[in-house]
Amino acid sequence: MSSIIQLLPDHVANQIAAGEVVQRPASVVKELLENAVDAKATDIKLIIKDAGKSLVQVIDNGVGMTVTDARLCFARHATSKIRQAEDLFSLGTKGFRGEALASIAAIAHMEMKTKQDQDELGTHIVIEGSKFVSQEVAVLPKGTSFAVKNLFFNIPARRNFLKSDTVEFRHVMDEFQRVALAHPNIHFSFYHNGSELYNLPAAGYRQRIVGIMSGKTNEKLVPVSEDTEIINVQGFVCKPEFAKKNRGEQFFFVNDRFIKSGYLHHAVMAAYDGLLKDGSQPSYFLYLQVPPNTIDINIHPTKTEIKFDDEQALYAILRASIKHSLGQFNVAPVLDFDRDSNLDTPYHYKDMEAETPTIQVDSTFNPFTDDKTNQHYTKTSGSGSGYSSGSSLSSGSSSGSSYSGGYSKRVEPTATWESLYVGLDTENPETIESSPFTFENEEVTSSLFNDDEVEQASQKTYQIHKKYIVSPIKSGMIIVDQQRAHQRILYEQFLLNMTVNQASSQQLLFPLDLFYTSSEMKLIEELKPSLETTGFVFEDSKTDHVVISGIPVNITESEVSLVIEQLLSDLQDGIPASSYSQNDTIAKSMAKSLAVKTGSYLTEKEQDNLVNGLFACKDPNISPFQKPTFITMRVEDIDKKFAL
Repeated sequence: MSSIIQLLPDHVANQIAAGEVVQRPASVVKELLENAVDAKATDIKLIIKDAGKSLVQVIDNGVGMTVTDARLCFARHATSKIRQAEDLFSLGTKGFRGEALASIAAIAHMEMKTKQDQDELGTHIVIEGSKFVSQEVAVLPKGTSFAVKNLFFNIPARRNFLKSDTVEFRHVMDEFQRVALAHPNIHFSFYHNGSELYNLPAAGYRQRIVGIMSGKTNEKLVPVSEDTEIINVQGFVCKPEFAKKNRGEQFFFVNDRFIKSGYLHHAVMAAYDGLLKDGSQPSYFLYLQVPPNTIDINIHPTKTEIKFDDEQALYAILRASIKHSLGQFNVAPVLDFDRDSNLDTPYHYKDMEAETPTIQVDSTFNPFTDDKTNQHYTKTSGSGSGYSSGSSLSSGSSSGSSYSGGYSKRVEPTATWESLYVGLDTENPETIESSPFTFENEEVTSSLFNDDEVEQASQKTYQIHKKYIVSPIKSGMIIVDQQRAHQRILYEQFLLNMTVNQASSQQLLFPLDLFYTSSEMKLIEELKPSLETTGFVFEDSKTDHVVISGIPVNITESEVSLVIEQLLSDLQDGIPASSYSQNDTIAKSMAKSLAVKTGSYLTEKEQDNLVNGLFACKDPNISPFQKPTFITMRVEDIDKKFAL
């Protein structure tokens, strides 16, 4: 009987390993950039085409490889970073697994050119699907160049699982930014389809952050610095007023390696406690240096998650250092001990009692008295005029007085005020007949509205806990969720405007300048045609900001940045390919941003408009996010509650 277990061929094993190492073009970019950094390169160039599906090329000026190393680097488990198992606990490099180049070569056409500085000639190797096609000597500059073409050419199923070029490009952009932010001392450049996206010269951390994020990032940054025995914290956090809806600009680097840590993120959020609005996320760029033997970075295939020996101590130090920086730069409220002593209460006033003010009132004054002395007008001879009552509250006298130098005209009072109503006794028919006025008695025959409509018109809506609107109906009552109902109304309005392309726009007297990062600007450029159908008017668009001169009529100027920020957050996973799906996503995002929120007080008229607008929609039962907008409670259901 033949053996059941057998060894896999190398090319099959490499393809299986590639499924773990290479998930998309961004994985190739990450591996090649980290190898270039480990090669002590000072200038690294990244070139991609079609979001990395057709070409990913990384050129560096590092130490290069010899002929033997150039051939051996494509073998499985071949690495120059570690020699024994103990080296895993004191790693100072990035690509140490020894499977990256072998896995990439198994699923793509790969071309490598490398040369060391002391050698006169370099090595040129071509590999297709783990098969060496050629290896020859070539005249090359110092360093190494890897070109990966036609990714997943021999695994069509994996290639079909790739997303659109927009989504894949964003993943490539994220990997490039992470490596570039971790190594500001290296010159990085990035080219996509022949156009230059980044050209980042060697600089400090702040300059590198501003160069990548662009816009007005520099004025948002607050430096953080803390040095202890177990950790060194350097970097920047952003001011609370610049917090965003999404978590795109949040970076942790441990020993110059990008990581993701929900535990450390919670420490940052704890430092911002009380400074952020609900749902807002602060931006931060934090560089942590810890002893290599206190962390384990081999717990995740992509090496983006690591294990710390003492997480509680790191949590406390990180939170305290960020809180200190926010208070030091007057971002967070702190106690001010440098107060002005001139504002202190003098000591000789300490035991003195406050003097109670007195008010003098003339208790004998009566404006309805028949005394003629209490009713007169006084007019001065100057340019102004005034009236003086017959009694002075300050003097306590009840006698009349006039200004000197003027004249006084006394007006004889009429009879008592009861006399004004003499002769208007409606109960006396003789008085009515003798009155010079005639009255017509109209008989109301019928009402313009029936009794049900009159009763319905008199009914009112009520708001409960600034969240629900209760409106009585014939069979009972309905309870409307004000936020979901408004989302449904706005969603159908935006979708109609985008479909019919008849949206109204209000022009701004002063155009708005909104600054965004490079990746966000690329999204805005793709969304611009759809946003223009909703009423936005883009006057100009540059590399780091857009100029908006017109906005939809149902959006205020202060809400523009919130709407676009929410839209970018909702589309961070990619823009739908079809135009209808794109319009639907934009309409949902804008409705979510502009809808009245829970906790907002609505007047009775606003409540009526909201209820009427909801039931004028095509589908009033559910919100755009498939949530019920209202519930109905019948009188029978209420009776059952009381029958228990």
